[in-house]
Amino acid sequence: MSIIIETKKLTKKFGDFVANSKIDIQVEKQEIKCIVGENGAGKSTLMNMLYGVYKPTSGMILLNGKEIVMNSPTDAIRNGIGMVHQHFKLVPSLTVYENILLGSEITKRGLIDRREEITKVKKLIEQYQFQIDPMEKIQNISVGLCQQVEILKMLYRNVDILILDEPTAVLTPQEVDRLMENLKALKKQGKTIIVITHKLREVMYVSDSVTVIKSGQVIGNVKTKDTNETELAQMMVGRDVVLTVRNESGPKPREEEAYRVEGICTVNDSNHEILHNVSLYVKKGEVLGIAGVEGNGQSELIKVLTGVMTVTKGKVLLGGKDMTNAWPDKLRKFGIGIIPEDRYAQGLCKEMTIPENCIAGYFDTHGVCNKGVLKSGKMKQLCDDYIQKYDIRVSDQYGVISQLSGGNAQKVIIAREFENNPDLIIACQPTRGVDIGSIEFIHRQLLALRNAGKAVLLISSELTEIMSLSDRIVVMYKGGIIGEVDPQAASAEEIGLLMAGAGAKGGN
Repeated sequence: MSIIIETKKLTKKFGDFVANSKIDIQVEKQEIKCIVGENGAGKSTLMNMLYGVYKPTSGMILLNGKEIVMNSPTDAIRNGIGMVHQHFKLVPSLTVYENILLGSEITKRGLIDRREEITKVKKLIEQYQFQIDPMEKIQNISVGLCQQVEILKMLYRNVDILILDEPTAVLTPQEVDRLMENLKALKKQGKTIIVITHKLREVMYVSDSVTVIKSGQVIGNVKTKDTNETELAQMMVGRDVVLTVRNESGPKPREEEAYRVEGICTVNDSNHEILHNVSLYVKKGEVLGIAGVEGNGQSELIKVLTGVMTVTKGKVLLGGKDMTNAWPDKLRKFGIGIIPEDRYAQGLCKEMTIPENCIAGYFDTHGVCNKGVLKSGKMKQLCDDYIQKYDIRVSDQYGVISQLSGGNAQKVIIAREFENNPDLIIACQPTRGVDIGSIEFIHRQLLALRNAGKAVLLISSELTEIMSLSDRIVVMYKGGIIGEVDPQAASAEEIGLLMAGAGAKGGN
């Protein structure tokens, strides 16, 4: 096999901070290469250099043995390198074919030739054996199909190397399987694929080789057939890691309810109802998992329960107290911890320092405030404690929060909410963008709260996470609860069907 893309001593610095240090990797033509590593390891920085987003500080990128210099993603695409980002860049109101050709429209006499565009896209879909209707609008298709559109956008531009950033983060189990098969089919048709992922099961299933990056340096290059999940996790973290922490050894949930949601509804800005009579309850000493494909009402449910959106109908009760439409500060005073879905929109302030974010929402705790005046020394001590206990990787522990990688920023929220000992924690995507070692730690902390008699409401698009931690699981679909399952008895396939809107059974 020949080397299609290679880096030699590739280095990227941001001021004095070295994000990548003398990175040497080789990717063979027509292989699937997975890049794995902890948060802040430098994976995304490396991929952004390969895609022309960043210019290397030093070192070189070789394509088919020749050095190339890229100043933008346009240069990368011109060199046959495409990238599908974790957050899709699609226009919901346009059709599939319009999104695929956006920026590369086919014109005839100065006008867009829609007939020719549709014909071209149909041929493209048939060529790569994707299952998608080119005439359907993006707003009407599933997340998995949206990802297919993003891949087709790159394939239309004749890329030979396809980079995917956390491609399965928002997919159902069935969509993950379909994506894996699509990637293998693309490989057979001559494409080279680079995948950034935290999910080692998928690494073992789909990849030919794996590169492990730690602290901005390559610490391992292995053929997939010569390694296993445990070994890769140990390489990434530097210690033995329990890959799946299970809710098995703790006490049974109590009969006493901690939290109840009764028939709540809400509407969006267009006055269209997006939550439909959602009812659920959580007992003390219980983890209730909420599963579902993103976009089926979980975001709105969390916003309603955490005081960001307004309930238009129904009630929210905490220990029998009516907490409907309570503001976040009141929820925290009554012992509700909040890990929001969007860490920056609802959980952190980018312009504030790390110590300030460590006490955000909890100014009257830990002795950090005296008669309205914040104690800087006490805040810094609290920040130091969180950094050490939760292994938050920082270059300046008292600098602004925006310096941190997404995973390390998430750890600040986790530390703040856990350390305030809530009676109920509403945890939405608690491990999103967090590395394997930290995932294990967060899972153990959630179960420790549960075993101490606290209630945990867990919302996650990671089905493995939901199934391993929950005592019960409810599944959301199109703004409502479609069913309830026992995680000990149900299979991933059964839950996946519910997530896709099929096979509803039971309810609460």
